[in-house]
Amino acid sequence: MSKNVLVLSASPRRSGNSDLLCDQFVLGAEEAGNHAEKIFLRDKEINYCVACDICKNNAGGCDQNDDMVEVLDKMIKADVIVMATPVYFYTMNAQMKTLIDRTYSRYTEIQNKDMYFITTAAVRNKQALERTIEGFRGFTSVLSGAKEKGIIYGTGAWNIGDIKGSKAMDQAYEMGKSV
Repeated sequence: MSKNVLVLSASPRRSGNSDLLCDQFVLGAEEAGNHAEKIFLRDKEINYCVACDICKNNAGGCDQNDDMVEVLDKMIKADVIVMATPVYFYTMNAQMKTLIDRTYSRYTEIQNKDMYFITTAAVRNKQALERTIEGFRGFTSVLSGAKEKGIIYGTGAWNIGDIKGSKAMDQAYEMGKSV
């Protein structure tokens, strides 16, 4: 059965290391017969949550007029969500954290998802990326029925393109195929 796969790429660089891993995941997912879409967060206007709570009195409707409505609708409809971020100062980048915070208005509707996490960093030690993974787990712990299915650690990738030819590229492709 074909699945609806949504890949959220928080790389600030088009074809940056985490974005390249997203492309590999998409390639594998599509070759396995799934529908896959990558959203490059840099192309979207997603404002910070301002904790006004208007959404809680407005049937989940946020007062901000930006692209988060579209992204959140796709998250709710997806069967599989892939969250990808470069690691800056041992945690996810601001683009990904902003997206997570903005799910507040309708996070209870993001249910029964298979979740995959992709991280990249200049360090070669994958343990240095665990704080980022714990951040993702903190988010998914409040999502009803969310199941962590896989993690890709793209280590040793400082400059754009450093990830090419790495084991992580193969892992991303294979994980995409296995959704």
